[in-house]
Amino acid sequence: MNAAMHIDIPDGKEPIGYVWGEMVPGIGIAASNFSLAVYEHTTLGLREFEAARLRVAQLNGCAFCLDWRTERDGEKVEEEFADAVTGWRTTDAFDERTRLAAEYAERYTLDHHGLDEEFWQRMTARYSQREIVELSMCVGSWLAFGRLNHVLGLDSVCVLPRP
Repeated sequence: MNAAMHIDIPDGKEPIGYVWGEMVPGIGIAASNFSLAVYEHTTLGLREFEAARLRVAQLNGCAFCLDWRTERDGEKVEEEFADAVTGWRTTDAFDERTRLAAEYAERYTLDHHGLDEEFWQRMTARYSQREIVELSMCVGSWLAFGRLNHVLGLDSVCVLPRP
């Protein structure tokens, strides 16, 4: 067992596949499908998507999620993007939608009760209701599953399948 892991993985088993697929197949397979669906079915722009995803990863501390970069049609965000996400309040690398995505991810993760009318006015001025629901489901997925993998220590050995 890896020193950082809190779940015993049998020799020869891939940790994520074992924990998510074999230990709790009725839950883990559904969770995996949801986790993959946010990548396969998103309509959000890559920069908005990655700003929210990386902000959740930074707050969760999930090592795998911090290293991951979503790729679409051969494109990924620039190398300095993660630093811009950390400094989302002041960076000049983001347009308003990308900044809002990082802000929403942070507030959703740390203070969802603090999402006030001023925030929602800014959010609804830039995002449609459909996009807000989609972003909320994406952030919820990353928050839940990135945190689960980090808490159990799976993020140190995690290799996720590509959609």
